[in-house]
Order: sequence, then structure tokens, then C-alpha cells
Amino acid sequence: MKKEDEIKAHVRAEYGQAARQAKNGKPSCCGTGSLLEGDALDPITGNLYGADETQDLPAEAVRASFGCGNPTALATIQPGETVLDLGSGGGIDVFLSARRVGPTGKVYGLDMTDEMLALARENQQKAGVANVEFLKGEIEQIPLPDNSVDLIISNCVINLSPDKDRVLKEAFRVLKPGGRLAVSDIVIRGSMPQAICHSVELWAGCVAGALEETMYLAKLHQAGFEQISIEPTRIYTAEDAKEFLLGAGLDVETVANEIDGKFISGFVRAVKPQQSKSCCAPTCCA
Repeated sequence: MKKEDEIKAHVRAEYGQAARQAKNGKPSCCGTGSLLEGDALDPITGNLYGADETQDLPAEAVRASFGCGNPTALATIQPGETVLDLGSGGGIDVFLSARRVGPTGKVYGLDMTDEMLALARENQQKAGVANVEFLKGEIEQIPLPDNSVDLIISNCVINLSPDKDRVLKEAFRVLKPGGRLAVSDIVIRGSMPQAICHSVELWAGCVAGALEETMYLAKLHQAGFEQISIEPTRIYTAEDAKEFLLGAGLDVETVANEIDGKFISGFVRAVKPQQSKSCCAPTCCA
């Protein structure tokens, strides 16, 4: 099996199991803490959503959120817009976006995991949300037409892809001219130990596949985006790192100290130009 296929199979299996656990009332696969403000929390997934945001959502949608930020709180979402959530999981960010776009807008959730899609559709029925559609597919091949989306959000998912150039190219394709990318993701500052980069287990934990900050910016630029920025929302310490390194077969104490402060949750913004660049431009032909 190719490395890319191995990573996808592992991520699909891990998040399928996570969906089953969320449905059965068990805590997040990414940690033992709550996602809600004020509770004991996992360093990545904890303390992302306020009680006012989640109080009317199915508990299963909240438990099945394994993000590293809250893109719906940071992104500008207008009534009537079309929004796409890449890697929508149990649907929490889809449902929060649906409130913002209102009855004249539409929100798509895209996920490759059958168990997550089934859970999200059950959550949609429980929540009674009509302006939402969940699609099966991979974020490297988005099943939507060109120039069809106003805003793309995502919550700690792009780092899971072994082909991020393809993901960003696809995001650029489906966005309308002037459309925005507004995603939360894990970002690296500085170099990482090779043991982390080669750990398949840590791909599913949102760590091994994270891009270095300057590389992330360069890939966005190469895909054709402009007005690009990465805003840190959390910086993870060595103590935080120990929690998400457990179970990866590494020397946790040593590796955690090597990556102290090098992992961040970042809010990544970018805009598709009103007029796309020529295909002969270097950023298009690479």
C-alpha cells in the first residue's frame, strides 16, 4: 500500500471509530476533555465553543467535533452565502454556519468517512436544519462545480491530507471569484523531529501532517490565493504535547521538549482573486 493510501486508510479508520464513540456518548478520540468553555479540556480540542453556540445542537454533534479552532466564530459569514466545510465530521461547524447564512443560504459538509456522514445526517434530522447537505468525498476531489462557493471553512482537517497542494487547488477551483478560505488548522513553527513526521498514528492526531508556517503560506500562494495570513490562536507547550504524543510509540518526554512551542493552532485566511491569474503564471503552472 502506498504511503498516501496508508495514511488515508488510517485516518478513515480512526475517525470512523470516533464517530461510533460519539454516538455512544464517549469522549473525543483526541482527548478526555470537553469541547465546551469552562470545562476540563484537551489541549487541542478543548474550550472551542461557547455554551450559547452548542446548547441547541445534538450532543452527538458536539462530541464528534475534533477541531483545533472555531472557524465559524472567526470567519465572516453573511446571510444568503454558500459555505463548504471540508471534513465536516459530526456537523457542528456546518450547523453553526447554517444559522449564519439563514434560509436563503446553503451549507455543504464534505467527509470521506461513512460513519461520520451517517452521524452528521442523524444530527441534521435531530436539529431540524433544512439548509444543509452532507456530501461523501475526499477533500482532494471536491464534488462541487467550479466557482460555486462563497466561503470554505475547515477545522483541523487539511493537515490530515497527504496531498495538500491538491486540496488547496480544489478549494481555489470551487470558490467563486472573491471567495474566501477561512480554516483552523495545526501549523508548525520550525523543524520537527523525523520520528513525528513518520508516525502514521500521529497523522490522525493532527500532528504529523501539519505544515510548517512558511510552507503553508507558499502553498496557498502557489494555488492562486491572495490576502493570505495565518493568525495563531493557541500555542502548544511541551506539557500539551505529551497528551497528543501518547500511544505513538515515541519517547514522549524527549520529543515533547523538542517541540515545545512549535505547534500552533492557526486561523488561516486567504481570498480567491476577483480575476483569476493567467494559466501561464508561474504559480499556476508549477
